[in-house]
Amino acid sequence: MSYLEDFYNAYDEDGRLLSQCSQVEYLTTMKYIRQCLSEHQQARILEVGAGTGRYSVALAKEGYDVTAVELVKHNLEKLRAKLDGIEKITAMQGNALDLSALDDNSFDITLVLGPMYHLYTREDMLRALSEAVRVTKKGGHILVAYCMNEAAVIQHAFLHGNLKKVLDNDMLTNQWHCKSEPKELFELVRTEDINSLNSELPVERIKLIAADGAANYISEFIDAMDSFTFDKFMEYHLATCERQDLIGASNHTLDILRKL
Repeated sequence: MSYLEDFYNAYDEDGRLLSQCSQVEYLTTMKYIRQCLSEHQQARILEVGAGTGRYSVALAKEGYDVTAVELVKHNLEKLRAKLDGIEKITAMQGNALDLSALDDNSFDITLVLGPMYHLYTREDMLRALSEAVRVTKKGGHILVAYCMNEAAVIQHAFLHGNLKKVLDNDMLTNQWHCKSEPKELFELVRTEDINSLNSELPVERIKLIAADGAANYISEFIDAMDSFTFDKFMEYHLATCERQDLIGASNHTLDILRKL
């Protein structure tokens, strides 16, 4: 917890989300949230790990009934500062591993767009997913974001010149799967890891998509694009983000599930 609090207390999460490159992930995620929302009338939305409210606040301002749960107090304060007081939103401090303050079968859509980045054991990952499923209505949607292994290896180890440090600190298995622990902040997974977690839950997968695809590999170029070129890149990305041959190389994936 202290590693996470220190990181987010110093990190400009809002600033990151304003870059043109980061818009790829945001616009893609919002597209698929809206697809799920179209199946529910007067949807109740829960976001677990709401951060500074990029999604929760936007959805609340559109008139949806939103409950936002965030672990880090600093992030929660930033989220609340964005509200005008007229939104139908409940913002509370809480932990993805224990949503006991929320009733079973309460929400049409549950967003888990951050917690899986910071859970380092299979037990904790299953616990967080189980809690998200528990509070979701039967037939409701659970959208779960993950950080992917291959993008981290390619970018952090090779592109950014950290290979020797990574090897010296025994941060990779023989199969080039990242070893994560709290001080490293982020847990990296592969698609088979996600599939294995889902196999233990009463859910069916609707789609697994690449939330940002190639965007982070070429972030400087995307940030320098004019609006026409960026719009065309988004067209390309949205046309290919469901291609399963590309999923594992994305920095982030979005797993879209339905509760059985």
